[in-house]
Amino acid sequence: MSTNFLELPKDLPRPVDDGAASHLHGINFPRLALPATNGANVELAAMSGRLVIYVYPMTGRPGVPLPDGWDSIPGARGCTPQSCNFRDHYSELQSLNTSVFGLSAQASEYQKEARDRLHLPFELLSDRGLRLKQLLGLPTFTVADNELYKRVMLVVDNGRIQKVFYPVFPPDQSANEVLAWLRQNAQLDAAGDAPKSARP
Repeated sequence: MSTNFLELPKDLPRPVDDGAASHLHGINFPRLALPATNGANVELAAMSGRLVIYVYPMTGRPGVPLPDGWDSIPGARGCTPQSCNFRDHYSELQSLNTSVFGLSAQASEYQKEARDRLHLPFELLSDRGLRLKQLLGLPTFTVADNELYKRVMLVVDNGRIQKVFYPVFPPDQSANEVLAWLRQNAQLDAAGDAPKSARP
């Protein structure tokens, strides 16, 4: 197993769409405050405007081994490259009036180390109790006796889930994929042809 968290193995298995996120499009985000890496409690449902929330299993940490067989689990590997991809395209997302949050079941202190080490310009949110599994039905998987979120990306507009990306692959192109969709959606809005589900 490669210990370079910034690079993806060439033979990384591709996740398949198991339908576990098909219910998410068009529903309201639940009212739930989650701890962020800046010490605040963030209630995504109450935030106005457009948000991109990328849900990920767990980031690796230098010197700490990943669970056995991590690279062979479809969709598990790639959380660090995904975060860096959003970091590198953060200004472009901002120019499209879109805020960014990462979210996982890891503790805030663990997430804060990753945010600082990777120089992320946005906050990571901790859902240690898997509340969004219960309230929203976010898909999970279990490895080494730990239940973690599967990788999924949500575009939330004024509290409503406007777009769902699932499965997410490759993870190091996540921000590019979101940006392409946002730009197309903005063009549709400008032309007055956007579907109702894509409007606030």
